[in-house]
Amino acid sequence: MADRRQVLRFGAVAAAAPALGGAVASPAFAHDRPGNRRQTLVVGHRGASGYRPEHTLASYELAARMGADYLEPDLVSTKDGVLVCRHEPEIGGTTDVASHPEFADRRRTVVLDGVSVTGWWTQDFTLAELKTLRATERIPGTRQHNTLFDGLFEVPTFQELLDLRKRLVKELGRDIGVFPETKHPTFFRAIGLELETPLVRILRRNGLDRRGAKVFIQSFEAKNLETLADHHRVEVPLVFLSSAAGNPFGDSRSYADYLAPAGLEELAEYVDGLGPDKSQIIPRNADGTLATPTSLVKDAHRAGLKVIPYTFRAENTFLPGELTTGADPTAFGRAIDEQITFLRTGIDGLFTDQADIGVLARSLA
Repeated sequence: MADRRQVLRFGAVAAAAPALGGAVASPAFAHDRPGNRRQTLVVGHRGASGYRPEHTLASYELAARMGADYLEPDLVSTKDGVLVCRHEPEIGGTTDVASHPEFADRRRTVVLDGVSVTGWWTQDFTLAELKTLRATERIPGTRQHNTLFDGLFEVPTFQELLDLRKRLVKELGRDIGVFPETKHPTFFRAIGLELETPLVRILRRNGLDRRGAKVFIQSFEAKNLETLADHHRVEVPLVFLSSAAGNPFGDSRSYADYLAPAGLEELAEYVDGLGPDKSQIIPRNADGTLATPTSLVKDAHRAGLKVIPYTFRAENTFLPGELTTGADPTAFGRAIDEQITFLRTGIDGLFTDQADIGVLARSLA
């Protein structure tokens, strides 16, 4: 594992090509040189989900055209073992499945990572059946504009996203990365639909499980990443996602334990980066304004890990109190200022629903 860590840690990721006026031109995770502005990654969170329904090919394509360096799909499994791009295996809130009477009897309650959830589940549908559904906006109250596109787009497979990426690389003349997240891997493994093997198989079939490929794999479960590193021997960097509270499912240690200095050193044995909740980098005060930054970025860098926090969104309802504008919670606030503030903590990238804002903020930080 030490050899793999050394190769990946020191610049194995392919160069990020210029976007929107040449904002990025150096290797994604290369060391800084004296006098050079720190280079950071802009990850299109579920595509350009601030402008199109999330996890659709339209959302991913728009993010790429806006200059995102990476496109982020959440991956879940169908009944017939195909990886598809959905935020959760429950699809009642992101598709029009409720309007399909032929699937009414598929609605059921499932215990997902210890919580009972009622809805429609990807593992109960074949890919052919899922393809009869259409995507809808997940948070229509906040993103009413996105409801214009309800019913237009299919649920894409991971392979279809990679095919889109290949086309856009040729059309835009720059490399575009993918940043897949395995969603609820323990849950899927328990029902006989483990995610690791098909993910690795697809990456290898597309020539993307190799050093230098613009791919990261991320997960909220440390065990999932350890399996990818030690059993599947993947060549691409791995990123451990952390929540602001709680434990990884089935894990006796909390996310806070993992993000303590000793936990970071342990993670560095098999992962290459962190994807923390942004509040773990700059918390908020009781009044909702930004507080003093924590030491997480410095601690992670000391352990040899890169830091790419989530999720930056432009609407007032998601912004710190001092960066909101007007009384409408759905209106855009001072999102550029928020991202610049976080970029200046030394983070190595950020996940954003509005890739154009991330690209602009990076150029100004």
